[in-house]
Amino acid sequence: MHRVPFPKPGSLIVPDWQQSEEGRDYLSCVLRKRKRRLFGLIEQPVLPPQLPSDVASYKIFVFGKSGVGKTALIAKLCGLEVPGTHHETTGIQTSRVYWPVRPRDSQRPIIFCFQFWDCGESSLKKFDHILLACKEKADAHLFLFSFTDRSSFEDVPALISRTLSQEEDAARVVIGTKFDQFMHTDVTDQDISDFQQTWQLPVMRVRSVNGPRLGDGISLDGRAELSDAAPVLNGLAEILWHRDQLMAGLIAIDV
Repeated sequence: MHRVPFPKPGSLIVPDWQQSEEGRDYLSCVLRKRKRRLFGLIEQPVLPPQLPSDVASYKIFVFGKSGVGKTALIAKLCGLEVPGTHHETTGIQTSRVYWPVRPRDSQRPIIFCFQFWDCGESSLKKFDHILLACKEKADAHLFLFSFTDRSSFEDVPALISRTLSQEEDAARVVIGTKFDQFMHTDVTDQDISDFQQTWQLPVMRVRSVNGPRLGDGISLDGRAELSDAAPVLNGLAEILWHRDQLMAGLIAIDV
């Protein structure tokens, strides 16, 4: 399937649903004592019978040059500590995030299971099979750049061309990290606007810092972290749901 237009944000899912009373009930399945729950490979959230839902699982490959913040992005979305210093990821690391969403055309929420695949640049260059393993059956590719490194932004089109062919049906999403360091940004809003118009790809922005902590001064506030990650998680859910609807022939390609 060739690349298709992306949905208008909020057209397929209810973006603020997680803040409703019903949404907060579903979010409780990914929290434990106000902290984010971590799930193993065979674990998933357990909901009470009165909260029906379906689970949709997706493999997402996170790609970008060394130091742009791939590991920090995944930590942010998982509710983990964002590392203060850069360490090259060795081999392949996978992380799971469960995120409840309610589609606009259904009263039955869906819990999205995002499995993020992260790999260090050195490993990709050293072992050819690693890139193939990360791409295999991937539903989406996240191409990262840092707002503090203009060269990483300018490299994004080449990264996409080297990684994916036009015939591959994985969704393509661009994410700018370190958006919190706006005083040192090398990429302007106009740059982002021009990129989106030229390449017809969504660009998301992420802060690469830890959120507020609980009263113990150590643990991260799980609900605050979820609120911070919500725009990216909702965006990914909507893009992947739109892709699935298109592939199933349930919506027209020009929606």
